[in-house]
Amino acid sequence: MIRSMTGFASISREEDGQKVGVTAKSVNHRFLDMAIKAPGALAAVEGRLRSAVQQRLTRGRVELSVTLDLSVAPSYNVTFNDSVVRQVVALVDEARSQGLVTGGLTVSDLLRLPQALEVRAETSGPMAVPDSAIALVETTVADAIEALAIMRATEGRFLQDDLDARLRTLAGLVDEIEREARTAQQSLEGRLRARLAELPADLAAEPVTATQEIVRFIARSDIDEEMTRLRGHFAHWLALVESSEPCGRKLDFLVQEMNREINTVGSKAEGTRVPELVVTAKAELERVKEQVQNVE
Repeated sequence: MIRSMTGFASISREEDGQKVGVTAKSVNHRFLDMAIKAPGALAAVEGRLRSAVQQRLTRGRVELSVTLDLSVAPSYNVTFNDSVVRQVVALVDEARSQGLVTGGLTVSDLLRLPQALEVRAETSGPMAVPDSAIALVETTVADAIEALAIMRATEGRFLQDDLDARLRTLAGLVDEIEREARTAQQSLEGRLRARLAELPADLAAEPVTATQEIVRFIARSDIDEEMTRLRGHFAHWLALVESSEPCGRKLDFLVQEMNREINTVGSKAEGTRVPELVVTAKAELERVKEQVQNVE
């Protein structure tokens, strides 16, 4: 079947405070080319993400963007500055002995001293990603790739409708070229025989020799082989698009072969309308070629 190489999908998932967002988009490319943008903490699973893409898609430039938010509160280190507190206590005791203050230091007094306690968030080393978050990432990526593949298949159906119509147009042009060429051949043969009949007796060739020369001359404009090959290409095309396998490269090759046959027909076939029909067929085939560049 025909599948497009262009598409877009975006999916988000959230479980147990873990948030994952995946965006997948693809455009035309001769081969399968991937670019994955993900947090460094997911580097260990990047190979599995690539494998997930390869299992579902065969051609196109695929860009996969993954975001991960674990929503985990940071850990803190609280340090008690014993030296500073001892000095403060000593000064308070001295002031009390002089009658300057009364009472002792309380916990609230210590909390109001910025030098007594130091609170710092832990930032040493990357935070480990739990297995549940990795599983969520892989599931979300798989869902996004599947959504991308579905969009490519949907667009592929529109492509196939357009290509089928153009192929029918080409087949009709080929039939018309064949009819025009056969009529022109018959007309040419009739003219040649009439000219030979008008020759004087002393210049006229043997009947068998004359017939052989006429046949040889007419054969130069025979396009039966080209017509047979073109119709074979049309049949092969239909078989490819009905198959479940990706067919973009093979269709591209078939278009090249069709173009070669039509060029040969244009150089061989007789008929006043043949050049016009060949130009029309080549223009239609060029449109087919442009569309085939979008097929996976």
